[in-house]
Amino acid sequence: MSETPLHRLYHHYSELPVSMRIVYTAALCILGMGYLFGMLYLVHVYSGRDGNPNTLSYEDLVIAYTGSGKGSRLESALRGPMSSMLPAEEANALVSWAQKGAERSTYESFIRPTIDKRCMSCHDGSNPHLANLGGYDLMKKVTEQDTGTDIFTLVRVSHIHLFGMTFIFFILGSIFSHAFLRPLWLKYVLIALPFVCEAVDISSWYLVKVYHPFAYVTMASGGIMGASFATMWLISMYQMWFSGTPEAVAARHGVKEIIVG
Repeated sequence: MSETPLHRLYHHYSELPVSMRIVYTAALCILGMGYLFGMLYLVHVYSGRDGNPNTLSYEDLVIAYTGSGKGSRLESALRGPMSSMLPAEEANALVSWAQKGAERSTYESFIRPTIDKRCMSCHDGSNPHLANLGGYDLMKKVTEQDTGTDIFTLVRVSHIHLFGMTFIFFILGSIFSHAFLRPLWLKYVLIALPFVCEAVDISSWYLVKVYHPFAYVTMASGGIMGASFATMWLISMYQMWFSGTPEAVAARHGVKEIIVG
């Protein structure tokens, strides 16, 4: 039995009704799927900027936040993560148009039909992570020197992530709070760590623009956040359905095991 007494308001999963455990399980499953798809999308968006489309690297993050230092944002995308989204001859034509000054007359006769056909299903302005290509003026912006993600875009994406990830880890942490884990400080760290990592992760986006090695901070905080998510998810699911009642929990009820319907 643990030497640390149980808090009077603490309830282990085994003390909860089955209906509540079903709700918790359903929430964990959906959150887990969402997190997995989010990670896959993240890799798809950021990988390939360094010329290697198979991995997400330090160089990919530096280029994403500070720019490639050469060419335009359009060229960087077409040579990197968007290289498979349209035929090579069309991609080369778009790059050539950008390099020659992105004239409006050529845009109307050739570029616009290509963009409408190949790009507008995603780049219509509905996704804050993707450049809006709806019109010549917006296309002109992405043909300028690649300086990475601009501050306003970072601010917009930051507030979306801060609100969204807070909700996710609030729900996950609330469910995980029913887990029996000793030492207690480890449980507290697992609950708090994702929130700390989220703040560090988002702050590092801006700092990469000033000092490139902060990209390592972005990678590390994202990795730790994902590991914390997986650890709390697995412990919660295991203790909810597969492990027995902890001795300390059973002892306060004077029974060996609790079965709650």
